[in-house]
Amino acid sequence: MNRMRIFLKRILTPVTILLVPHGRTRSVSIRVPVAAIAASVCLFLIGTAFVVSVSVRAVEYRRMQERLSLVSTQFLEMKGTMLSLKQSERNFRKLFSLKSKTAVFESVDPDDTGSLDMEELRKQIEAAMQSVSEIRVYIAEQKDLHLATPVGWPVDGRLSSSYGYRNHPVYEERKFHTGVDISVPSGSEVKATANGIVSFAGWTEHSGIVVVIEHGHGFSTAYAHNRKALVRVGQRIARGDVIARSGSTGVSTGPHVHYEIWKNGRHTNPTEFLDRG
Repeated sequence: MNRMRIFLKRILTPVTILLVPHGRTRSVSIRVPVAAIAASVCLFLIGTAFVVSVSVRAVEYRRMQERLSLVSTQFLEMKGTMLSLKQSERNFRKLFSLKSKTAVFESVDPDDTGSLDMEELRKQIEAAMQSVSEIRVYIAEQKDLHLATPVGWPVDGRLSSSYGYRNHPVYEERKFHTGVDISVPSGSEVKATANGIVSFAGWTEHSGIVVVIEHGHGFSTAYAHNRKALVRVGQRIARGDVIARSGSTGVSTGPHVHYEIWKNGRHTNPTEFLDRG
Protein backbone atom coordinates (compact mmCIF):
# COMPACT_ATOMS: atom_id res chain seq x y z
CA MET A 1 0.00 0.00 0.00
CA ASN A 2 2.83 2.35 0.90
CA ARG A 3 4.56 1.57 -2.40
CA MET A 4 1.40 2.47 -4.31
CA ARG A 5 1.18 5.78 -2.46
CA ILE A 6 4.82 6.55 -3.18
CA PHE A 7 4.31 5.68 -6.87
CA LEU A 8 1.19 7.85 -7.16
CA LYS A 9 2.96 10.68 -5.37
CA ARG A 10 5.85 10.52 -7.82
CA ILE A 11 3.79 10.50 -11.00
CA LEU A 12 1.52 13.24 -9.70
CA THR A 13 4.41 15.40 -8.56
CA PRO A 14 4.26 18.59 -10.66
CA VAL A 15 7.14 19.76 -12.79
CA THR A 16 7.55 23.47 -13.32
CA ILE A 17 8.27 24.63 -16.86
CA LEU A 18 9.59 28.18 -16.98
CA LEU A 19 9.16 30.19 -20.20
CA VAL A 20 11.59 33.14 -20.30
CA PRO A 21 10.96 35.61 -23.18
CA HIS A 22 13.76 37.64 -24.77
CA GLY A 23 11.80 40.88 -24.32
CA ARG A 24 10.85 42.70 -21.16
CA THR A 25 7.67 40.77 -20.62
CA ARG A 26 7.44 38.69 -17.52
CA SER A 27 8.41 35.04 -17.53
CA VAL A 28 5.66 32.46 -17.39
CA SER A 29 5.79 29.28 -15.30
CA ILE A 30 3.64 26.23 -15.96
CA ARG A 31 3.21 23.38 -13.52
CA VAL A 32 2.55 20.03 -15.18
CA PRO A 33 2.37 16.60 -13.47
CA VAL A 34 4.99 14.03 -14.46
CA ALA A 35 2.18 11.70 -15.60
CA ALA A 36 0.93 14.33 -18.06
CA ILE A 37 4.42 14.75 -19.55
CA ALA A 38 4.81 10.96 -19.90
CA ALA A 39 1.39 10.67 -21.54
CA SER A 40 2.28 13.49 -23.97
CA VAL A 41 5.51 11.72 -24.95
CA CYS A 42 3.63 8.43 -25.51
CA LEU A 43 0.99 10.13 -27.63
CA PHE A 44 3.73 11.84 -29.67
CA LEU A 45 5.49 8.51 -30.33
CA ILE A 46 2.22 6.78 -31.24
CA GLY A 47 1.29 9.64 -33.59
CA THR A 48 4.74 9.52 -35.22
CA ALA A 49 4.48 5.76 -35.76
CA PHE A 50 1.01 6.19 -37.26
CA VAL A 51 2.20 8.90 -39.66
CA VAL A 52 5.18 6.75 -40.75
CA SER A 53 2.88 3.75 -41.30
CA VAL A 54 0.47 5.81 -43.42
CA SER A 55 3.38 7.21 -45.44
CA VAL A 56 4.77 3.73 -46.15
CA ARG A 57 1.37 2.48 -47.28
CA ALA A 58 0.95 5.52 -49.51
CA VAL A 59 4.30 4.81 -51.19
CA GLU A 60 3.36 1.13 -51.69
CA TYR A 61 -0.01 2.15 -53.16
CA ARG A 62 1.70 4.54 -55.57
CA ARG A 63 4.09 1.78 -56.68
CA MET A 64 1.16 -0.58 -57.26
CA GLN A 65 -0.57 2.07 -59.37
CA GLU A 66 2.59 2.56 -61.47
CA ARG A 67 2.94 -1.20 -61.95
CA LEU A 68 -0.73 -1.52 -62.94
CA SER A 69 -0.33 1.32 -65.41
CA LEU A 70 2.75 -0.36 -66.95
CA VAL A 71 0.98 -3.71 -67.27
CA SER A 72 -2.08 -2.03 -68.84
CA THR A 73 0.13 -0.23 -71.35
CA GLN A 74 1.90 -3.46 -72.29
CA PHE A 75 -1.43 -5.22 -72.70
CA LEU A 76 -2.77 -2.50 -75.00
CA GLU A 77 0.45 -2.59 -77.06
CA MET A 78 0.17 -6.38 -77.42
CA LYS A 79 -3.48 -6.08 -78.39
CA GLY A 80 -2.62 -3.49 -81.03
CA THR A 81 0.14 -5.70 -82.39
CA MET A 82 -2.18 -8.66 -82.67
CA LEU A 83 -4.79 -6.59 -84.48
CA SER A 84 -2.15 -5.32 -86.92
CA LEU A 85 -0.92 -8.83 -87.60
CA LYS A 86 -4.47 -10.09 -88.16
CA GLN A 87 -5.18 -7.21 -90.56
CA SER A 88 -1.97 -7.94 -92.49
CA GLU A 89 -2.91 -11.61 -92.67
CA ARG A 90 -6.34 -10.75 -94.08
CA ASN A 91 -4.76 -8.45 -96.70
CA PHE A 92 -2.29 -11.11 -97.83
CA ARG A 93 -5.01 -13.74 -98.01
CA LYS A 94 -7.10 -11.41 -100.15
CA LEU A 95 -4.21 -10.78 -102.55
CA PHE A 96 -3.22 -14.45 -102.84
CA SER A 97 -6.80 -15.45 -103.54
CA LEU A 98 -6.83 -13.42 -106.79
CA LYS A 99 -6.08 -15.26 -110.04
CA SER A 100 -4.25 -12.66 -112.14
CA LYS A 101 -1.89 -9.70 -111.78
CA THR A 102 -4.55 -7.41 -113.24
CA ALA A 103 -6.99 -8.38 -110.52
CA VAL A 104 -4.32 -7.78 -107.91
CA PHE A 105 -3.55 -4.30 -109.21
CA GLU A 106 -7.24 -3.38 -109.44
CA SER A 107 -7.86 -4.51 -105.87
CA VAL A 108 -5.13 -2.35 -104.35
CA ASP A 109 -6.36 0.73 -102.46
CA PRO A 110 -5.22 3.87 -104.38
CA ASP A 111 -4.20 5.50 -101.09
CA ASP A 112 -2.00 2.53 -100.26
CA THR A 113 1.61 2.97 -101.40
CA GLY A 114 2.07 -0.80 -101.51
CA SER A 115 5.04 -0.65 -99.14
CA LEU A 116 5.35 -2.23 -95.72
CA ASP A 117 7.35 -0.88 -92.80
CA MET A 118 9.22 -4.13 -92.32
CA GLU A 119 11.35 -2.78 -89.46
CA GLU A 120 8.30 -1.74 -87.45
CA LEU A 121 6.58 -5.02 -88.26
CA ARG A 122 9.67 -6.95 -87.15
CA LYS A 123 9.74 -5.07 -83.84
CA GLN A 124 6.07 -5.79 -83.24
CA ILE A 125 6.54 -9.48 -84.03
CA GLU A 126 9.57 -9.71 -81.71
CA ALA A 127 7.64 -8.00 -78.91
CA ALA A 128 4.69 -10.33 -79.41
CA MET A 129 6.94 -13.40 -79.46
CA GLN A 130 8.71 -12.24 -76.28
CA SER A 131 5.38 -11.86 -74.51
CA VAL A 132 4.24 -15.27 -75.71
CA SER A 133 7.54 -16.77 -74.54
CA GLU A 134 7.12 -15.24 -71.06
CA ILE A 135 3.59 -16.62 -70.87
CA ARG A 136 4.84 -20.08 -71.85
CA VAL A 137 7.57 -19.97 -69.18
CA TYR A 138 5.03 -18.93 -66.56
CA ILE A 139 2.63 -21.70 -67.56
CA ALA A 140 5.46 -24.26 -67.46
CA GLU A 141 6.50 -23.12 -63.97
CA GLN A 142 2.93 -23.28 -62.71
CA LYS A 143 2.52 -26.74 -64.26
CA ASP A 144 5.68 -27.97 -62.48
CA LEU A 145 4.39 -26.53 -59.20
CA HIS A 146 1.02 -28.22 -59.73
CA LEU A 147 2.63 -31.59 -60.43
CA ALA A 148 4.89 -31.23 -57.37
CA THR A 149 2.06 -30.30 -54.99
CA PRO A 150 0.52 -33.29 -53.15
CA VAL A 151 -3.12 -33.73 -54.17
CA GLY A 152 -5.77 -36.15 -52.90
CA TRP A 153 -5.63 -39.31 -50.78
CA PRO A 154 -2.74 -41.77 -51.05
CA VAL A 155 -5.11 -44.67 -50.38
CA ASP A 156 -8.86 -45.26 -50.42
CA GLY A 157 -9.71 -45.54 -46.73
CA ARG A 158 -11.01 -43.87 -43.58
CA LEU A 159 -9.24 -41.12 -41.62
CA SER A 160 -8.62 -42.69 -38.21
CA SER A 161 -6.19 -40.23 -36.63
CA SER A 162 -5.71 -36.57 -37.53
CA TYR A 163 -2.71 -34.23 -37.48
CA GLY A 164 -1.72 -32.69 -34.13
CA TYR A 165 -1.48 -33.67 -30.49
CA ARG A 166 -3.13 -36.95 -29.50
CA ASN A 167 -2.86 -39.80 -27.01
CA HIS A 168 -0.55 -42.33 -28.64
CA PRO A 169 -2.42 -45.65 -29.13
CA VAL A 170 0.62 -47.76 -28.16
CA TYR A 171 2.70 -45.63 -25.75
CA GLU A 172 -0.46 -44.20 -24.11
CA GLU A 173 1.01 -40.73 -23.69
CA ARG A 174 0.28 -37.38 -25.31
CA LYS A 175 2.44 -36.86 -28.41
CA PHE A 176 2.36 -34.72 -31.52
CA HIS A 177 1.17 -36.65 -34.56
CA THR A 178 3.09 -35.30 -37.57
CA GLY A 179 0.77 -36.81 -40.17
CA VAL A 180 -2.59 -38.51 -40.58
CA ASP A 181 -3.52 -42.19 -40.27
CA ILE A 182 -5.80 -43.74 -42.88
CA SER A 183 -7.31 -47.11 -42.00
CA VAL A 184 -7.39 -49.59 -44.91
CA PRO A 185 -7.36 -53.35 -45.40
CA SER A 186 -3.90 -54.90 -45.44
CA GLY A 187 -2.46 -55.09 -48.96
CA SER A 188 -4.30 -52.01 -50.31
CA GLU A 189 -2.59 -50.03 -53.05
CA VAL A 190 -0.70 -46.97 -51.75
CA LYS A 191 -0.37 -44.29 -54.44
CA ALA A 192 1.90 -41.26 -54.79
CA THR A 193 0.05 -37.96 -54.47
CA ALA A 194 2.48 -35.96 -56.66
CA ASN A 195 5.29 -36.39 -59.19
CA GLY A 196 8.76 -36.88 -57.77
CA ILE A 197 11.76 -39.10 -57.09
CA VAL A 198 11.96 -41.79 -54.38
CA SER A 199 14.54 -40.77 -51.76
CA PHE A 200 13.92 -43.63 -49.30
CA ALA A 201 12.25 -47.04 -49.47
CA GLY A 202 12.94 -49.44 -46.64
CA TRP A 203 12.61 -50.41 -42.99
CA THR A 204 12.60 -48.10 -39.94
CA GLU A 205 12.28 -49.17 -36.31
CA HIS A 206 9.07 -47.35 -35.40
CA SER A 207 7.39 -46.69 -38.77
CA GLY A 208 8.05 -50.08 -40.37
CA ILE A 209 8.42 -50.05 -44.15
CA VAL A 210 8.45 -46.42 -45.30
CA VAL A 211 8.51 -44.78 -48.73
CA VAL A 212 9.62 -41.14 -49.00
CA ILE A 213 9.28 -39.13 -52.22
CA GLU A 214 10.89 -35.77 -53.02
CA HIS A 215 8.63 -33.68 -55.27
CA GLY A 216 10.51 -30.40 -55.70
CA HIS A 217 9.35 -26.86 -54.87
CA GLY A 218 10.00 -27.72 -51.21
CA PHE A 219 7.49 -30.62 -51.06
CA SER A 220 8.12 -34.19 -49.89
CA THR A 221 5.75 -36.94 -48.73
CA ALA A 222 6.13 -40.04 -46.58
CA TYR A 223 4.03 -43.24 -46.48
CA ALA A 224 4.64 -45.49 -43.44
CA HIS A 225 3.67 -48.88 -41.90
CA ASN A 226 3.50 -50.56 -45.32
CA ARG A 227 3.62 -54.31 -45.81
CA LYS A 228 5.81 -53.98 -48.90
CA ALA A 229 7.54 -51.19 -50.87
CA LEU A 230 7.13 -51.45 -54.65
CA VAL A 231 9.67 -48.76 -55.63
CA ARG A 232 13.39 -48.18 -55.25
CA VAL A 233 15.52 -45.18 -54.37
CA GLY A 234 16.09 -42.89 -57.35
CA GLN A 235 13.01 -44.08 -59.21
CA ARG A 236 10.89 -41.39 -60.87
CA ILE A 237 7.25 -41.45 -59.79
CA ALA A 238 4.15 -39.85 -61.29
CA ARG A 239 1.04 -38.87 -59.37
CA GLY A 240 -1.19 -41.92 -59.02
CA ASP A 241 1.58 -44.52 -59.35
CA VAL A 242 1.33 -47.44 -56.90
CA ILE A 243 4.37 -47.25 -54.61
CA ALA A 244 3.56 -49.73 -51.81
CA ARG A 245 1.11 -52.19 -50.29
CA SER A 246 -0.43 -51.17 -46.98
CA GLY A 247 0.23 -53.11 -43.82
CA SER A 248 0.85 -52.82 -40.09
CA THR A 249 4.65 -52.91 -39.80
CA GLY A 250 6.55 -51.07 -37.07
CA VAL A 251 4.76 -49.66 -34.04
CA SER A 252 1.17 -50.09 -35.15
CA THR A 253 -2.18 -51.31 -33.81
CA GLY A 254 -3.63 -52.38 -37.15
CA PRO A 255 -3.35 -52.03 -40.94
CA HIS A 256 -3.25 -48.38 -41.96
CA VAL A 257 -1.15 -45.82 -43.85
CA HIS A 258 0.59 -43.06 -41.93
CA TYR A 259 0.79 -40.19 -44.43
CA GLU A 260 2.99 -37.10 -43.96
CA ILE A 261 3.60 -33.97 -46.04
CA TRP A 262 6.69 -31.81 -45.56
CA LYS A 263 7.09 -28.27 -46.94
CA ASN A 264 10.50 -26.59 -46.88
CA GLY A 265 11.81 -29.04 -44.27
CA ARG A 266 8.84 -28.78 -41.89
CA HIS A 267 5.85 -31.07 -41.53
CA THR A 268 2.48 -29.58 -42.40
CA ASN A 269 -1.13 -30.64 -42.00
CA PRO A 270 -1.96 -33.17 -44.77
CA THR A 271 -5.70 -32.62 -44.28
CA GLU A 272 -5.43 -29.36 -46.22
CA PHE A 273 -4.25 -31.32 -49.28
CA LEU A 274 -6.52 -34.39 -49.12
CA ASP A 275 -9.58 -32.80 -50.72
CA ARG A 276 -7.67 -31.03 -53.48
CA GLY A 277 -7.87 -32.39 -56.98
